[in-house]
Amino acid sequence: MQKFVDAFEVSEQLTEPQILKDYETFKNKELLEELRNKIIQNLIDNDINASTMNDFVRNQIDKTLEGYDLSNSERSYLYNLIDNEINGYGPISELLEDPDITEIMVNGINEIYIELNGQIVKDESVSFINSDHIIRTIQRMIQPIGRTIDTSNPMIDARLKDGSRLNAVIPPLSLKGPVLTIRKFKAELAKIDDFLRNGTLTPYMARFLEACVKAKLNIIICGGTGGGKTTLLNVLSSFIGSDERIITIEDAAELKLEQEHVISMETRLTNYEGQGEITIRDLVINSLRMRPDRIIIGEVRGKEAFDMLQAMNTGHSGSLTTMHANSPMDALNRLETMILMAGMEIPVIALREYIENAINIVVHIQRLSDGKRKVTSICEICGFKDGKIELKEIFSFKQTGITNNGEVIGEFLMTRSVPTTYHKIVERGINDLKDIFE
Repeated sequence: MQKFVDAFEVSEQLTEPQILKDYETFKNKELLEELRNKIIQNLIDNDINASTMNDFVRNQIDKTLEGYDLSNSERSYLYNLIDNEINGYGPISELLEDPDITEIMVNGINEIYIELNGQIVKDESVSFINSDHIIRTIQRMIQPIGRTIDTSNPMIDARLKDGSRLNAVIPPLSLKGPVLTIRKFKAELAKIDDFLRNGTLTPYMARFLEACVKAKLNIIICGGTGGGKTTLLNVLSSFIGSDERIITIEDAAELKLEQEHVISMETRLTNYEGQGEITIRDLVINSLRMRPDRIIIGEVRGKEAFDMLQAMNTGHSGSLTTMHANSPMDALNRLETMILMAGMEIPVIALREYIENAINIVVHIQRLSDGKRKVTSICEICGFKDGKIELKEIFSFKQTGITNNGEVIGEFLMTRSVPTTYHKIVERGINDLKDIFE
């Protein structure tokens, strides 16, 4: 950004926070917005990009600002906006750089929402010029990864080079105009200590989950969108031994394992001819031929559910995955539904027994009304009775109220009886939980 400002020889150099702070006190706020809109509209109309911008942009800015008495601060502010437009990602450039913002949602030219500290708020300081401006920004973001979006291909789900997830839908699919959602990638991966510090779970819960992973129990993490499933999956994966061969399978690679022996695989969409699609199910089936010690599936949501259960039931213990569900029991019901909808001709009773034999632990993580994330339930599958799978809760979080500030009040609880899972953990030679369960 500094390079572009220097090209115009602005006499007074300001840092970005200073520029934004000064902008709040500018007397010519409406004028600056009008000039910014005019300059950016010219860039859009003439399809100007970083490689062809120098002379054109210099002339446009000089011509647009001619006759206006602007301070150096105001000129610097405008120059930085234009630099964001050409070398960055327009109005959302600063949002992308803010480490505290975890999600950006563009619903319209003046409807930009962000997730900040678990809360979704509208950012009134950011806006686009028009729908073409949003589409142009989307195209700039996906161009480096060889993707495109237009009326013949109006929807895209992609992983950017920094690991962030981008989803965009434009007309005719989106009736209100282009919609853009970006889930930002965190360079610093969460650790179990971060969960403990934030009150996401208790030390007993953390130690129990670590023991489950080390004992190679099969674990499903469930919850709603944005609840923290993938983050928790990444944390639990860190407990896997460095001597194990791990294969990860995802739609868009978000897992970042620190072990040395990791094979990461990602699905592939169809090409322009409608061919070449590689699904999660294809990758799960192939992974069984790759001699894995562990299989980690980013998210189960379709036909691959049965193949995952087969893997768990045929010696590939210690598998981990996530799925959307409102509770541990809901997760098992959805798993059953996925397999039946995939056309598997299996009696329901036999299918439930298959699920009961495959899965050991179901963890539910949830974003509460105050934006904080909690592991609200850790359950074990403890048997099969009267044609139904039996779940037993080992740890839970119970909400007891809410403060005047909207903060959730609650407490973590633990079962009074010794879980069946504990004996399986001990059988694997892990004796770190005696003080909890004995």
